[in-house]
Amino acid sequence: MAYVTRQQQAVLACIEAHREESVSAQTLADELRARGERVGLATVYRQLEKLSHGGCVHKVVTEEGAFYRYCPRAGVGSACFLLKCERCGRIEHVDCERLAPLYRHLEEEHHFRIDPRRTMLYGVCAVCREAEG
Repeated sequence: MAYVTRQQQAVLACIEAHREESVSAQTLADELRARGERVGLATVYRQLEKLSHGGCVHKVVTEEGAFYRYCPRAGVGSACFLLKCERCGRIEHVDCERLAPLYRHLEEEHHFRIDPRRTMLYGVCAVCREAEG
């Protein structure tokens, strides 16, 4: 990213503090205001969109609305993607090059280019599987 504003830095620092979870723009706006930042919800959305396009944040659109997840591999060009548990709703950030051959296959054979930064796979997490017995 080229020029970064103070508000964008504040939003990025706030979402980075939530690196193990996905959060809503409203949650971030509330937290920023509690820290004394003078920021509106529309500004938080705008900054999150910029951070998402810059690769610093994953945007996750669910039935409950949009959530955002910090990406620790921003700018590295990694094949990161998200896993969502269909039972508990937890979203995990994964950085794994093993999907790269599948992405290449889909592009070469089926002429479809995958955007790994917007890819989410659904299933059941280890915690929920363990709870099943």
